[in-house]
Parts: sequence; C-alpha cells; structure tokens
Amino acid sequence: MTTIHRGAALVIGNEILSGKIADANVVVLARTLRACGWSLSRVVIIPDELDLIAAEVQVLSRGFDAVFTSGGVGPTHDDLTVDAVAKAFGATVESVPALEQMIEERYEGQATAGHLRMARAPVGARLVATPELPWPTIVMDNVWVFPGVPQIFAMKMSLLRQELGANSPFVTVELKTQLDEGHLKPHLDAVVAAHPAVQVGSYPKWRDPTCRTLVTFDGLDEAAVTEARDALYARLEA
Repeated sequence: MTTIHRGAALVIGNEILSGKIADANVVVLARTLRACGWSLSRVVIIPDELDLIAAEVQVLSRGFDAVFTSGGVGPTHDDLTVDAVAKAFGATVESVPALEQMIEERYEGQATAGHLRMARAPVGARLVATPELPWPTIVMDNVWVFPGVPQIFAMKMSLLRQELGANSPFVTVELKTQLDEGHLKPHLDAVVAAHPAVQVGSYPKWRDPTCRTLVTFDGLDEAAVTEARDALYARLEA
C-alpha cells in the first residue's frame, strides 16, 4: 500500500480568530497537497503569540511529515512566525544578505528597518526559490513558512508542488443517491470495512432534486477507489 504523507497547517493571526478576515489559505493548501498525494491531516489556528506559535510548531513538526504555516511574516509587531519557528528548533535568527539586497532593490534604496525585518530567517533554514518565484520561502527542518496574504500564498503553491512532487495524486470518484444518510449507514459501514485503503465521505444535499446524499471515494489507487464505489453501487442496487 502506498504511504500517504500527512501534513499539518498552522494558521497564525488574531484577525482570523476575531473574524475580521476569513481564512482562504487552508482550502488552497489542502487541494495542493492532495494533488501531490499528501493528506492535510490537521489544521490549527492560533493567535499572534510567540511562545504559543513555537510550542505548536514543535508539536506539529514531531507528529506530521511536514508543517505549513500561514501568516506572521510581515514587518509589523505581530509578525512573529520567523522568530517562533527559530525558537521551536532552538535556533537563532539572522538577517540574510541576499534577502536584504532584494528588499533594497525592491524599494530602490528606500527600505526601512521595518522592511528589512523581512530579510530575517532562522539559522540553518533552507531558502527555497525558483526563477518564477525569486523571493524565497523559508523551510526549517520540515516546517514551511508561508505568508498569510491569500494571493501570495496561492502563488507559493507551485513551489510546494515542485518540492513534493505530483506522481501519485489522490483519485476521487462520486456516487449520488436518493437515499438519506440514515438509510445509507449500514451500506457505508460495510464498504468502509471492506476497503480500508479508501476514504469514504458522505454529504447530505439539500434542495437538490437529483441527489439526497453525495458519497465520495478517495485514495491513491484508482482501481481500489473505483472498486469501493462499485461495491456501494451494487449494494444499493441489490
């Protein structure tokens, strides 16, 4: 059976928890990971608190194959992610001359101390960039540090796909039925038990004349996914 790598998202920002801004990055990350054959297995949302961020990074980096942070990498007082990631790994933070130069060029020699804070990275981190995305992404051990701005976060996903690869994307097939979940349960239980390598999801549909419940089947093996779908279909037709 193909191993499914497990990732965790750490979303950082008081603005998310207060409802001032709706998170738009988790769904983008989840879809990117699935296209690479990875599973987004946990999402944690926390405020802009350095010690809390560091503690969550430690826990998640030990429990998952990779951690993807979102937010807290700008120039202001509440941008604490770089320092927190460094603390999580017992590292210091340094200003990277190449990043300083990029910032100076971007602001045509008018960069402030605030701008230059964005040139900092934990000592020992990788700086991953491509010609298409020259501003590097910090990767400390198995922790990827992404910006929270949705447009920039989405752009970074192409870099992630290159690093993780996309040789074994998840396969998804669907089955629509007019049965509700209460009537479907014994059939779903039987199919789930018989096909442990396939993730089965059941979703009620409201005000849809064509479907009362949508059942999805996900996995890395297309034959196994299709077999599970066909098994449910056969039970419903019997």
